[in-house]
Amino acid sequence: MYQKILLPVDLNEESSWKKALPVAATLCQTFGASLHLVSVLPEFKMPMVGAYFPKDFSKRAHEAMKEAQTAFIDEHVPEGIKTQSVIIDGSPWEAIIKVGKKIDADLIVMASHTKRKFADYVLGPNAEHVVHHAKISVMIVR
Repeated sequence: MYQKILLPVDLNEESSWKKALPVAATLCQTFGASLHLVSVLPEFKMPMVGAYFPKDFSKRAHEAMKEAQTAFIDEHVPEGIKTQSVIIDGSPWEAIIKVGKKIDADLIVMASHTKRKFADYVLGPNAEHVVHHAKISVMIVR
């Protein structure tokens, strides 16, 4: 049923994966699907933002994130599941949808967040945006 499952993870926020990863892993094992872990970095290339960072900051951030994702996969993803590490810049919900289209994912598995931060009131939660805008199935894990 599923061949490619996308799992957005914020490595600094355990609640973004603690419950969703076991569900995604079980689905991968059940259907023989591959797991695509997506982490989103802020857009550092915007002129207003980029001026405050060293020239190669974005490249170094991507390298550090790649190392962190590799360590995360080694520690948390069960052996035997084919995984891909994806790092993308931009708005979290837009980046998740973009990666889903690019890799032709069958399913997006995301954790719901019950914590409300100021940004959630202004923009709405990322999971809600993904559910409303994705053209593929989205599973929200509580």
